[in-house]
Formats: sequence, structure tokens, C-alpha cells
Amino acid sequence: MLWDASAIHGYSISASDGGLGTVSDFLFSDDTWRIRWLVVDTGNWLSGRKVLLHPSALGLLDTVLRQLPVKLTKSQVEASPEISTDQPVSRQLETQLYDYFGWDPDWSAMYAESGGIAPGYVAPPYRSGSSSNGSVAADAKPNADDPHLRSMRAVTGHHVHAIDGEIGHVEDFLIEDAGWSVRYIKVDTKNWWPGNKVLISPRSVREIDWEERLVYLNVDR
Repeated sequence: MLWDASAIHGYSISASDGGLGTVSDFLFSDDTWRIRWLVVDTGNWLSGRKVLLHPSALGLLDTVLRQLPVKLTKSQVEASPEISTDQPVSRQLETQLYDYFGWDPDWSAMYAESGGIAPGYVAPPYRSGSSSNGSVAADAKPNADDPHLRSMRAVTGHHVHAIDGEIGHVEDFLIEDAGWSVRYIKVDTKNWWPGNKVLISPRSVREIDWEERLVYLNVDR
């Protein structure tokens, strides 16, 4: 099912033994357009900490209760590696999270190849250990940020340029919850085509200029 990313912001995150906080953001890979992490605002429970949850731990969205259940306990999350709210997410930190929770960094790829059947989730142990995935550990460099990991909140508002001119700005993202990927970018075209919004496939994105806050497409108006 497709969801506006902005509509999920503010949903409460429900662990098996209580609330963890609320949905604050999504982090996605701008090369694959798959969501790698859900960012949780823990409020006063874990003040000053950012909690990242892998898509494989997420349950089904409850639109009535505005709730998203996760296959974790509060104690598991509290004892997880700390991620500061004012620091970017490094590959090393991602690897630490994969190790601690027992999450598979290739879960999204496996899901796509299986034709939509997600692999079973195994409850993680209450300890961190060495990585079972050699390639991930080898690529993890201390304090090395992943250049492809992006925040949806940060990209919202970027101006969108077609081959022959600007068409509008990024208003939202349509997320598919089956494999947790970005299906469409929602563009508000009010300055070019008043009263309209268009959906752009991520495959149409040629380049993203993060400093200038611009998205370039390989299609014309």
C-alpha cells in the first residue's frame, strides 16, 4: 500500500511492552530509493537520543490509532548503540545497529528478489556481537558518512528541474510499505502549473544537488 510519508510523521511507535516515541523522519538511499531507517523521536524517554529502526522490524500501520508497532522491547531499544541527534549517521554506527539487533543490511534487496515475501524476523539477543556480514564490516569506516543516505525531511522543499526548466518543488514522498521503498516523489507545480501536483518516479531523477537544494530530472516538462 502507498502512503504519504508526511502522513506517517507523528505516528506513535509501539513496542511489545510500551511506547518508544513517534515517527520523526525516514532515511533513504538516493541510489536505490529504498528506506534504510525510520527515525524515532523518543521525547522525554531517551532525551537527546535518536533511535533508528530498520524496516524489517516494522509491523503494519494502524491508521485508526495512528500507531506503528515494532517487533522490539523498550529495554532492547534503550540498550542499543547511542546515536546523537546532532551527528550524521555513519556507516560504522549503521554496522553497530545491524550487529546489535541482528538485522540484515540486505533485507530490502532480499525482499525485492523474493517477489514481495519478506524473510522471517528473528528476535535479536540482548548483546552486541561481531558482524556476520564481512562485506558490511569491511566497508564500515570510523566516522565515514554514507553519501547516499538522505533525510526525507531535508529533501522536502527542494526545487525540481526538468530538462527544459523548473516544474516545482518536492512536497512529499509516496512510500510503499510492502518493501519500504519510495515509489513516487510528489511535486507541487503551483509556480509553473497552478493548482496541480504531479508524481515523479525516482527513476526520472538524474541528479540531486544537496547544497543548492535542487533535483534534476531526465524528462522534460
